[in-house]
Amino acid sequence: MINLNMKIKRIAIVLIIIALSGKTLLFSQQSSGGLNAIQTVVPFLTIAPDSRAGAMGDAGVATSPDIYSMHWNPSKFAFIDGNGGIGISYSPWLRNLVPDINIAYLTGYKRIDTKQVIAASLLYSSLGDVPFTDEFGNLERTFSPNEFAIDAAYARLFSENISGSIAFRFIYSNLTGGSYSGGVATRPGISFASDISGYYQKKITLFSKDAQLGVGLNFSNIGTKMSYSQSQTSDFIPMNMRIGASATINLDTYNKISLTLDLNKLLVPTPPIYSSAKPDSIIKGKDPNVSVPVAIFQSFFDAPGGFKEEMHEITYSTGIEYWYNNQFALRGGYFYEDPSKGNRKYFTAGAGFRLKAFTLDFSYLMPLAQNHPLAHTLRFSLAFDFNALRNANRSKA
Repeated sequence: MINLNMKIKRIAIVLIIIALSGKTLLFSQQSSGGLNAIQTVVPFLTIAPDSRAGAMGDAGVATSPDIYSMHWNPSKFAFIDGNGGIGISYSPWLRNLVPDINIAYLTGYKRIDTKQVIAASLLYSSLGDVPFTDEFGNLERTFSPNEFAIDAAYARLFSENISGSIAFRFIYSNLTGGSYSGGVATRPGISFASDISGYYQKKITLFSKDAQLGVGLNFSNIGTKMSYSQSQTSDFIPMNMRIGASATINLDTYNKISLTLDLNKLLVPTPPIYSSAKPDSIIKGKDPNVSVPVAIFQSFFDAPGGFKEEMHEITYSTGIEYWYNNQFALRGGYFYEDPSKGNRKYFTAGAGFRLKAFTLDFSYLMPLAQNHPLAHTLRFSLAFDFNALRNANRSKA
């Protein structure tokens, strides 16, 4: 049995949560117009895993289908070109804050027929090495916390322009390695969740040019609460609603440009304002200790600051993408979160190269605040197209 130094453990877990969420949290009293950020467990599920979306301000629900559609909108797979493919992405995360946090993503899809596609993915987050000590500060052991999510999805084309998808997710979070805290054994957190998404695309004309409109909607991580011990109150995972639109304009035979915008809102309770005299008495807002279905419905009107605060809970992601001859891409974007809800604001940029059988992408993040934990964040992604690989082998033969 390991007796943990409670203060050190608490600080370590707080640092892990801050690192994963990528937010600059300020600890202050809740007040109208002040900081009132929504907090969830396993926030790594909301981090953009791929370089393409990462270079476009974390926008991806309505962009053209690609191998990384699993995270943003699985229903896009129904429109994807090709019969199958795999992709892998890697990011050394938050190196300005912690030197050994990494996020890796593996995904793939297989077309069943002209209307149906299945897909799967693995999102893995390694939180580096965390020292565990006894009550005297003596090192007992070093543990490497880790979290992962395994997904499986089915996407179907309903008409020439509309598709839908349902996805299932298993989530595992091991932050303490079964250590004891206050005489109580901790355990890995486990949750089961699902996504329901839809996608619409249609060829249109913009500025006398051929173009394509895309509209996407994804309700993701709709699932059970998570706890790290039998005595701990269960917490919400980041249930989320993302909606967006995109427009791709073919400038000429070799050049095209895309613009996209995502709106994102967490579907979990907003922390209420409690009475200083009676800590259990809520002055403004709603009781956050509710069931999952109630929390989703309540999340649209439970902010103590009313409608204005509800609007502050929406994050905005906007991006632009330029392709030359479908072989070379340049990307840029901007992400905005209200100061009262986390204050993440950053520009992004990146590029992509497509050479027959594979596509290589990378992105770079530039926060507006100096010395921000997200500064200099890089992502690298590599995707393989099975059809292109087969054609390349046949041409060699």
